[in-house]
Amino acid sequence: MILGLFSLVVFAMQNAQGQATSQYRITHTYTLGGDGRWDYVTPDPANHRVFIARQNRFMVVDETDGKVLGEVAPIQGAHGVALAPAAHHGFATSGNDSSVVMFDPTSLKVLGRTPAAEDADAITYDAVSNRVFTFNGDAQSASVIDPASGQRVTNIPLGGKPESGVAAGNGKLFVNIVDNAEIVEIDGKSATVTRRWPTTGCKNPVAMAIDTTHHRLFSGCRSGVLAVSDYGAGRVVATAPIGMGVDGAAFDAAAGDVFTSNADGTLTVIHEDSPDQYHVVQNVQTAPGARNMGLDPVTHRLYVVTADFGPVPAESTAANPRRRPPILPGTFKMMVIERSAAR
Repeated sequence: MILGLFSLVVFAMQNAQGQATSQYRITHTYTLGGDGRWDYVTPDPANHRVFIARQNRFMVVDETDGKVLGEVAPIQGAHGVALAPAAHHGFATSGNDSSVVMFDPTSLKVLGRTPAAEDADAITYDAVSNRVFTFNGDAQSASVIDPASGQRVTNIPLGGKPESGVAAGNGKLFVNIVDNAEIVEIDGKSATVTRRWPTTGCKNPVAMAIDTTHHRLFSGCRSGVLAVSDYGAGRVVATAPIGMGVDGAAFDAAAGDVFTSNADGTLTVIHEDSPDQYHVVQNVQTAPGARNMGLDPVTHRLYVVTADFGPVPAESTAANPRRRPPILPGTFKMMVIERSAAR
């Protein structure tokens, strides 16, 4: 018993030392340029590429050297990309015309489009049901797309404005409902809502990631909180502080780390000590506006994007009611963040 306790203490000390000395840092910054704002960043690990939403197109970038390989265009309000490997089709949300664009992931050629619903935004592929799901903010719904034909199957009312969603790998999908501060569970095959629960302690949940081994969901909230849900029990089990203006989240199962990318110029790193216990290990300094990212689960690299900005306008206009600062031409960039080896 004493030997066992001693072993646990040594393990805990080694684990703490490893976390203290193994830090994340920006290892490369690639200037990609190009006009337009951006949204979801979606790595394609099998082909070493990253898809980046750029307003009227999706940039496709080589993960290894930051070269622009091509683009998926035209898109009217680009948001997210999902790849359906079995059908050899890619799908992209086109929010301004409430549609989903199907494309060839090799040639990047547009193959067709189908109506979704107003403000088609986040998108994900569920391999169990073999369906693509879009989450439509203003329509408060999810659209179900057949990946072979590229046609819409149905729309699912969600009872609130959805943001990011994930597939759990068991036929269930989960999506944040930002205005109601809750999570909705969807059954992929029946295309119905099966459960919902509040993101207690978290307001305006937007970003989402998942730990399928421990059945945990991570909701990044605009209130500066990460809410951790046990999706088996349907309840929040922990919270942790994050940077402000979150819009991206990821979980690296190998490292046991949760990440949120935040508009305040930070990447918050939170370690999963146990399924119900978490602590912040680092806030990596990125750059203002760097709120979108994607994780390659094979290389464990994070890809975070932003640009340089001009001064905030003094007054609101019809074209810019939220007084967003202008993007300086040619400054759009992708930062690569990796964990350094422990010393």
